[in-house]
Amino acid sequence: MAQYLHIRCVVRTDQASAHERIHSVGGIRPDGGRWKLTQDKAISCIQDGTYVFYIEKPGGRRVDVIVATSPHGNYLKTVADREQPDKLLSLPTCP
Repeated sequence: MAQYLHIRCVVRTDQASAHERIHSVGGIRPDGGRWKLTQDKAISCIQDGTYVFYIEKPGGRRVDVIVATSPHGNYLKTVADREQPDKLLSLPTCP
């Protein structure tokens, strides 16, 4: 069964294309420890069922993070985003 992980921060790149704008995602584990995964590793974890990632909107509403495909490859975005991963990119930078 997949474990849910709340994405609270991202590491951005200076790339313009949607699939290259996020390098890593991160957050805080239920035990209080920090976690960070590269976008490629997070994609693998979604695809193999290890993790289900989400962000939280104001009011505590969860928005799932999915794997999207572009002509250049796979990338992360939320179900509420169009092509660009705007909701993820609005998160603070990971420490």
